[in-house]
Amino acid sequence: MEKMSKSHEDYLEAIVMLGGTTEASVRSVDVATKLGVSKASVNKAIASLKEKGLADQPYYGDITLTDEGYDYGVSILDRHHLLFAFLTKALGIPAERAEEEACLMEHAISDDSFAKWSAYVKKLDL
Repeated sequence: MEKMSKSHEDYLEAIVMLGGTTEASVRSVDVATKLGVSKASVNKAIASLKEKGLADQPYYGDITLTDEGYDYGVSILDRHHLLFAFLTKALGIPAERAEEEACLMEHAISDDSFAKWSAYVKKLDL
């Protein structure tokens, strides 16, 4: 799948973090709170994710993810967790800064580079 904007990746990741799946829905107000954005911003982003076939939302209803949207969201969340663990455990970076930097890095690294880095880090057994 082609790489999406950081913003759209953040929305998918937030929906997964809030427990959203292909079956379990989340409320747009909860997504707005999690990301610190307006409900209007959530509605605009979800409309775009719907166009890409990654999310579903009936008119003014709750948000669910398609299979592809859920897989993408989980992959971003997995990247985040691995980057955060590496920054805090291997490098000793304070958690608050590691959280911010992991969020930046998860969007910037290519899939190929991440796969190679991930394989290397898993050998470190963090």
